[in-house]
Amino acid sequence: MASPPTMAGPKPPPPLNMPPSNHTVKVSIIDSTTIANMPMAIMVKPPVLAGFSHVNCPSYSFLLEHPSGRTLLFDLGVRKDWENEAPVVVKQIRDAKVGMEIEKDVYDMLADSGRDPDAVEAIFWSHYHWDHTGNPARFPASTALMVGPGFKTRFPPAWPTVADSWLTEDAWEGRELKEVEFSTELKIGRFKAVDWFGDGSFYVLDTPGHLLGHICGLARTTPDTFILMGGDAAHHAGEIRPTEFVPLPASVALEGVRPGAGFPVPCPGELLLRRVHPRESATKPFYEPADGFNEDGPEAERSLEGVTEFDADENVLVVLAHDASLRDVVGFYPQEANEWKRKLWRDKGRWRFLTDFGAGLRTEEDGL
Repeated sequence: MASPPTMAGPKPPPPLNMPPSNHTVKVSIIDSTTIANMPMAIMVKPPVLAGFSHVNCPSYSFLLEHPSGRTLLFDLGVRKDWENEAPVVVKQIRDAKVGMEIEKDVYDMLADSGRDPDAVEAIFWSHYHWDHTGNPARFPASTALMVGPGFKTRFPPAWPTVADSWLTEDAWEGRELKEVEFSTELKIGRFKAVDWFGDGSFYVLDTPGHLLGHICGLARTTPDTFILMGGDAAHHAGEIRPTEFVPLPASVALEGVRPGAGFPVPCPGELLLRRVHPRESATKPFYEPADGFNEDGPEAERSLEGVTEFDADENVLVVLAHDASLRDVVGFYPQEANEWKRKLWRDKGRWRFLTDFGAGLRTEEDGL
């Protein structure tokens, strides 16, 4: 699909230097979780943009299947029995007054579709926030728990040994708890990387900042295409678009969005700049991270910029864990996601987040 005309000339992004390989993994995006009525103010600034202040956000997980039969999970979403999280987490959820809609634990989603969840070799946590950690205790002791660098400087122990801990010790009791070691010189984009299977099919990326030990996953879906599992490197697609590499289109026409649906079709880019964008820029993202939201602000900004460089590559589909705009674009588990490029998921989903701002665009004055 040809790129539409943009409001500024795109600059070429830095090379990602993807190592070549013909080896791939099967990828499925798992959507088991909705956190309803989440305040945007927690995550980004400005807290209210064009009337958009709250979001019903997913927390995606990923199933990765290697041709050898080895199976991995990247993130687990929210556990169905979230009331059994550590007390400090339960209090935070209740105080935030968000709605929790969890269809099933990832373990049960696998089992109910005929897969053996006990065969999962390892679970990767992008980071240890409750909306990503799920319930590893559902899995057998043979399933390892992989975490990012520095995790073991804080854990274990956890709750109940530590009363105010954000994690529960049963997540790793009886199983291997191991930090991913970025000990080689391999870098993809600006990130340190580990070739997990040793054949170029799946990489773990060191993406610090949001929280100690934050990691992303990069799966090769065909020899030339990839899915970046973004975790919480960003929380809304408006944090990574537009950029100088991916400027705002002069006109935005979104497939499946019909006139009268709350978003002008097509929508002039100039109108988005004038009515919505806080900096009126065609080359800067609509959002920035909220002050104090990330543990290490400068590192988080560096990782965020690195994700935008992946996002600029036409052969990479970036899936942020909480990107609700993808829900009516991509296919979810048990469907596979490897044919995402042929199915045009990237093109169809790239600007779909703009519909969040529809209330600030439609006025009688403009006749839209």
